Amino acid sequence: MRHGVRLAVDPGNARIGVAASDPSGMLASPVETVPRGRGDSQRIALLVVEKEAREVIVGYPASLSGKEGPAARSAREFAHSLARLLDPVPVRLVDERLTTVTAQGQLLAGASFGKKGAQGGRARRSVIDQAAATVLLQSALDQERSTGHPPGEIVRASQGDS
Repeated sequence: MRHGVRLAVDPGNARIGVAASDPSGMLASPVETVPRGRGDSQRIALLVVEKEAREVIVGYPASLSGKEGPAARSAREFAHSLARLLDPVPVRLVDERLTTVTAQGQLLAGASFGKKGAQGGRARRSVIDQAAATVLLQSALDQERSTGHPPGEIVRASQGDS
């Protein structure tokens, strides 16, 4: 198992869930939810520096058919832009199928989500985004530990450039 903090991002249309591992790469923990839009990549870059991350994992919502749908294309484009910004820190696309569903199930089985109404809904979605990133990262860490190989597909800073 490689040593060093990994940062995982689960990019959605409105928010990006962020999680980080401990330096030994054993345990994933939620970090924050970054609003999607202007400055989101810069915030993630700052978190990479703050956490001294050796790698960034981007959730890739692969379809069951194997075809790349709109959400997967968007995640790939986001990963390419992060790879250019973070170079030389490696960025990897890792299959994230069902991470949000798993995160929601774990949260619903646990403690109450708190507030009701619109503010409670925003708070719940923010927590779910962080939990999804945590599930993604823990899955990636477990996969690396069991196979001895980093998970997913490396994204090169020069990929996607015309």
